[in-house]
Amino acid sequence: MKPTNPVFTGIETTVFETMSRLARTHQAVNLGQGFPDVDGPEDIRKTAAEALIDGPNQYPPMLGLPELRKAVAESNRRFHGLEVDPETEVLVTSGATEALADCIFALVSPGDEVVLIEPLYDCYLPLVKQAGGVPVRVRVTPPDWRLDKEALEAAFSDKTKAILLNNPMNPTAKVFSDEELGFVADLCIKHDVYAICDEVYEHLVFDGAKHRPLMTFEGMRERAVRIGSAGKTFSLTGWKVGYVTGPAALMDPIAKAHQWVTFTTPPNLQKAVAYGLGKDDSYYEELAGDLTAKRDRMARGLKNLGFSVLPCAATYFLTCGFEGLGLGETDVAACETLVREAGVAAVPVSAFYGSDAPSGYIRFCFCKQDWVIDEALARLSAFLTAERAESA
Repeated sequence: MKPTNPVFTGIETTVFETMSRLARTHQAVNLGQGFPDVDGPEDIRKTAAEALIDGPNQYPPMLGLPELRKAVAESNRRFHGLEVDPETEVLVTSGATEALADCIFALVSPGDEVVLIEPLYDCYLPLVKQAGGVPVRVRVTPPDWRLDKEALEAAFSDKTKAILLNNPMNPTAKVFSDEELGFVADLCIKHDVYAICDEVYEHLVFDGAKHRPLMTFEGMRERAVRIGSAGKTFSLTGWKVGYVTGPAALMDPIAKAHQWVTFTTPPNLQKAVAYGLGKDDSYYEELAGDLTAKRDRMARGLKNLGFSVLPCAATYFLTCGFEGLGLGETDVAACETLVREAGVAAVPVSAFYGSDAPSGYIRFCFCKQDWVIDEALARLSAFLTAERAESA
């Protein structure tokens, strides 16, 4: 038979799904896949339920319900000082992953180079390849995740069409500094490059820090698009509601791509997200505060067990070194040991690299109930204590 699409044929199942399957098989505490184990605010869910019953439940406008587009525009103004036209500069999508696909398919042509910063979210590479783009990878490396400016500058050329920037960054939990972002902006302007900004963790930033979109830097308003996620902002990841903000000239082709991917998103969920974006500042402060407490709870426990815990400025994730714990020589081996023998699922950080990845780090997800975090730590403690006794 004729071959199928080589970009997707034989591609490995996402590491998140693989570890989740192993977690179910071994009845493990799942700290691998990045989703909260408690649903988001009840008032938002009630708004969705009421809208589902009240209707209408037919196709909403392709760009999204006007009330949600207005809410996204207002959120941009409120949190980032960006003035956005909801009619021409906002698009609602069925999740941030769809938004990424729309942006890449609309802005990248065959042969265009796209700069990617590793470690990277696993959908970036296949989407760029499917668009015919040529990935040019630059990496940040643990434990400090420093951006190598010389390497980044060398990655840009006249062939570069776009950079895909994940900030705050999964899995590193890095928040790019203003200096780093300014350097990226200067390169984009110098080489006439678009910036596709995956900013789904924009409200999950800790220790009093604030997220600053690349779009707010001088010269970037007309060449950057930014992607947000209701799933992350409201702990409703199963809803798959995302949104794209950008200049009208770029939003037009992005909307055309969206037209042929999903066309639209459930109207009741859109109404509920519009309501949610209007919540007062206390909601967003409590969201970040609650996650900070969970981060600290897990970090203390892991450090006490002998893991080296890397700094975490945002997101749902802690990256840890496991040297000296006897879990195996690689991160994949360590994760397999933990899920099979300790009953705790984590994710190998090497899965977020294209090749030649550092193999001494694993990622734990902390957006869980306190008792789940405590249970995972207790299982890890019991396993590691038994291992040490056996090797003594």
